[in-house]
Formats: sequence, structure tokens, C-alpha cells
Amino acid sequence: MKAARKPAPQSDLLKRILVSLDDDKAENIVTIDLEGRSALCDAAVVASGRSSRHVAAMAEHLARRLKESGYGTRPVSGQGQGDWVLVDAGDVIVHLFRPEVRDYYDLEGMWSVGARQKS
Repeated sequence: MKAARKPAPQSDLLKRILVSLDDDKAENIVTIDLEGRSALCDAAVVASGRSSRHVAAMAEHLARRLKESGYGTRPVSGQGQGDWVLVDAGDVIVHLFRPEVRDYYDLEGMWSVGARQKS
């Protein structure tokens, strides 16, 4: 019988990201543990906003809060459209979507994550 894999403890960076998204009323926040599965990052966070404006504002606030916390300027892609905005926070990549765009791309399904659960 295989021993159950313990979830990795949340890094300070991941905690700050989740707090920022929660403060901005992000919906359906999912954290995907990618440690050992991806060379790009240790975790991905996927969340939804209610509109393009909400998604863009969450990304802007997150990038600003990370900079203010000493993580430097973080690259943000897709903020102009607001359908799918990616914030590259280094060890954690954050994907913010409008709900229908999130359903279309289904990143959780791609990484074989079970039912969506709020973090």
C-alpha cells in the first residue's frame, strides 16, 4: 500500500497570493501543486472573476501587493483584455479568468486536479 503524499506546506508567496485574491473577492480559487511536475513553477493558482474588469483589477492589485511585499515587479500578461490574465510570481503562476473562459481552457483538467475546491 502506497503512503499518502502529504501536501506541501504553503510558501509565504502562495499565502500572500491567496490572501490578495480572497480580499478582491476572487471566485473558485484552486491551488495546483506542480512541484516535481513542472520546471516552470512549484504551484499554479487558478481563480475566476465576475467580469473582464474584475479579472484585470485582481491582477493589478496582486502585482502591486507582491511588489510592496518585496517580490519585485511581476510580469502580467493579458490584462488589457481581461479574459485570461496571467501573473508570473516566480515559484507560483496565477491564472485569472472570466468563468466561461476558464471552463473552455480547463487548466484543472489538464493538470488532473479533482473537483474544484476553494483553497
